[in-house]
Formats: sequence, structure tokens, C-alpha cells
Amino acid sequence: MAQGKSAPQGLQRELDRTSPIPLYVQLKNALEAQIESGQWKPGHRIPGEAELCQLFNVSRAVVRQALKEMTYEGLITRQKGRGTFVAGRKISARALLQSLEGFYQDMARQGLAPVNRVLEQAIEPASEKIAAYLRLEPLEPVIKIKRLRFVQEEPIVLVTSYLPYQLCRPLIKADLTHRSLYEFLEQECGLTIARGRRRIDAVVADQYEAELLQIEKGAPLIRLESVSYSPDGRPLEYFYGLFRADRSRFEVEIMRVTSRGKLAEALGTDEEAWLT
Repeated sequence: MAQGKSAPQGLQRELDRTSPIPLYVQLKNALEAQIESGQWKPGHRIPGEAELCQLFNVSRAVVRQALKEMTYEGLITRQKGRGTFVAGRKISARALLQSLEGFYQDMARQGLAPVNRVLEQAIEPASEKIAAYLRLEPLEPVIKIKRLRFVQEEPIVLVTSYLPYQLCRPLIKADLTHRSLYEFLEQECGLTIARGRRRIDAVVADQYEAELLQIEKGAPLIRLESVSYSPDGRPLEYFYGLFRADRSRFEVEIMRVTSRGKLAEALGTDEEAWLT
């Protein structure tokens, strides 16, 4: 064992080199135990790579793999130039999957003070894909809004929205820094979101997304795609959001029903709209 470094309180440094369990997994387990025991609390700066190499007498490759796994699981966050820190609790997005409440309203209801950084707010011709989602003719004007959304000063999700320009012209000049898009549509444009379809996929971050969300390129993201409709069935918004998987989780409440008709009744809309 390398000398000259004292182990943090409670940290078990002995790795079993005869075990079939890889060294990086053993190291990861030892570091996780510090978090689970409460020795390292959210925001705590953990030892750096060089120090961990000395403490555990392992290579830098072993340390990096262990820290990479912990980062992907949302246990730690790595900040360039500052170090590695124990992550806070994941942001729980409940309303996005089980109601028509938007992200801003959901976070505000939890007392988390969301802030939007608007990266793009412009009128552009609808692509074939966007036109199909919004039931427009290709090249019809749409408002595109790209927002980087922060919770407690940490970037959590990158959202790109498209809305028909003819339905919400005032939106092009709206200040959405501290305001919900859905609230603006209702109060300033007279548009109400009545129902929607949402889909979740697992993807990885490209270089651009990683830089904005302050994560590593290739880190896992949760992609939420949605089309929202007015009470008369007109599409009002298509959006996709890229959520940091290490800081986000989605919760839903489910119910048991015995027939398609009862399911439609429970959802408060027509059966065909939800089940096709």
C-alpha cells in the first residue's frame, strides 16, 4: 500500500486481489459505502484520482472506471477544475408523465425555483417532421424555442419546442426566463393544453449537449418527446427534452382497470385518442 496519504474516516482501503470481482467494482463499492453511511454527504468533495490511486494502490484506469460508473448512476458529479462531489438527490419529475403540468410548474410546486436560459427563440419554416406533428403544411412558420433549464443553479434539461406561429404570435417576444410556457399560452394567447402524448427513450449526450448540461460526452440522457393538443384536438406544441439521467427520475401513479372503456373514463378523455 502506498504511504503518505491517510484514509478519510471510515473508508475501507483493502481490495481483494484474489477475488473474481474486478478491482474497479470493489473500489466503487468502497466509495459508495462512504455515501450510504453518511460519512460523505451531498456536496462533499471526495478524494481526487491521484489520491485514490495511492489510498487503494490501484492504477488510474481502475479509479477512472469506478468514478465513471458512479457518475452514470448519479452518485457523484465531476466538475472540471474543481473536483468530484457527492451528488444531491435526483430531481423527481412527477407531473410530466401523469398530468399536463409542465416542467416549470412541476419544479415550482416542489419548491425548487426553476430558471430558463433561452438559447434560441425564432420563427422558422416547419420541416416535414415538425409539420406532421403539428398538422401543418411543410414550410409553414413555427416558433422554435430552445431552453436550458436549471434547478437550484444546476442544468437539468435541454428542451426544444415548436409551436404554430399563427396560433401564438406574441410568444416570439415573450420572456420565459422565470415563466412557464403553458402559463403564457393560456394567459396571453388564450390557448389551453387539454391532452397530450409523451414517449420516453434512452439516448447518449453528444458534444454540444454535454457541454450545455455539464456532463461527459456519451453520458446517458432521458429523452422525453411530446405532442400537446387543445380541447378541440389541434396540436399546439411538439417538444423534446433531454434530461440528465444522473439527476432526473420520473414517477407515475398507476391504476388497475378491467376494460378499455373504464381506462378511457379514468383518463378523462376518449378511448381512441389514448389507445391507438
